[in-house]
Amino acid sequence: MSIISLIIKREFVAKVRNKSFIVMTFLSPLLFVAIIAFIAYLSSMKADTKEIAVHDESGLFVKEFTTKNKEDDAYKYIDLSTTAVSALKDSITKERYEGLLIIPQSNEISDLESKIQFVSNSSPSIVFIEQVQKTVANKITKINLYKANLDTLAIQNAQSKVNISLAKASGEQSVKGVNEIKIAIGGGFGYLIMMFIIIYGNMVMRSVIEEKTNRIIEIIISSVKPFQLMIGKIIGTSLAGILQFFIWAVIGLSIMFAASMFFGVNMGSATKMPPELMSEAQMQITNTAQLYITELWNLPIATILIGFVVYFIGGYFLYSSFYAAIGAAVDNQTDSQQFLIPIIMPLMLSVYVGFFSVINDPHGTVAVVFSMIPLTSPIVMLMRIPFGVPLWQIAISVTLLFATFFAVVWFAAKIYRVGILMYGKKPSWKELYRWLKYTG
Repeated sequence: MSIISLIIKREFVAKVRNKSFIVMTFLSPLLFVAIIAFIAYLSSMKADTKEIAVHDESGLFVKEFTTKNKEDDAYKYIDLSTTAVSALKDSITKERYEGLLIIPQSNEISDLESKIQFVSNSSPSIVFIEQVQKTVANKITKINLYKANLDTLAIQNAQSKVNISLAKASGEQSVKGVNEIKIAIGGGFGYLIMMFIIIYGNMVMRSVIEEKTNRIIEIIISSVKPFQLMIGKIIGTSLAGILQFFIWAVIGLSIMFAASMFFGVNMGSATKMPPELMSEAQMQITNTAQLYITELWNLPIATILIGFVVYFIGGYFLYSSFYAAIGAAVDNQTDSQQFLIPIIMPLMLSVYVGFFSVINDPHGTVAVVFSMIPLTSPIVMLMRIPFGVPLWQIAISVTLLFATFFAVVWFAAKIYRVGILMYGKKPSWKELYRWLKYTG
């Protein structure tokens, strides 16, 4: 046990003292905040208004578009119905206007449904075309209703908006979007595990490749068993990663606190308003917010947090053993690419299953099966836990996860034992299988 602890200490100190580790630990949060601020600045910038020429021979639609100028700053519609279409097309070619909307004259209003044309140098966005089609369709619908002697105002008043309220079988009120919040919580934790595995699993692999390339491993392996060396590297690197994540969290919270103080944000000011001064809409928003808070508190918070820690450790250890075995089998990171794809695929599959199966049916067959498979359970099970998972399913999933981890470590150690002393040869899957059967 003392040998493993020495290896853990050596790996942890080596990672923490690394200049790139120190720089990225303190620079990454600042870069992240800078990127968010830059994106917010770009989103706040007003886009250039695009001028659209309208040639309406029917005279029925031009006012519908020119009136929209007050509502939509992205597009400005200009009435050029008296100008020849050929001259307008030349203006489009010379990029004087963004596009030209041509509405021909027609005796039957229904013919215009398929005869209206938009001319431009580049393909317009789908959203823009849908807005134009909606404007034209609404006008044609009004004309058809008028011709049919139907009261458009009465039809508009007859349209109903249904708002279904939610309630639990116990009689408590519920709110919409709770499932989306649950999947966001589970998905957030699962995403953290996936990123930690990819980032720090690669660190384990690079560490093994570096020691193998420098021939340091030949000295170390003479006094340490491959299994002990692998376990020490995995745990030491994970502790360095946890320390880095902790520092990021502290810096992030400090930046948020400093920003709230600098901009004078008072999160509790809205709740201090007397009820008699609040409008009915404000009261409704407050009540809805309280329902959401109640729903969040009803979540299995303890199970989520404990599950995150357990699956975080198990998932990282499992995949790091794969990364360590790959590092022992190759001489450089270029040769490792062929072996990394089978490792990344289960992680990507976990995310796909989580967001497309768990959110629709968290207790369905697909979700349950993939939450039991060790390669996918760290992410899929964390997405299921907020929906309420029986403890026996979690127990089976965790048992399979750690049992698979020890099995993979045992197999990886056999690859490690042979691969760390192999130089100058790019291994194949067939040779890896041969190494597993090696007993010498």
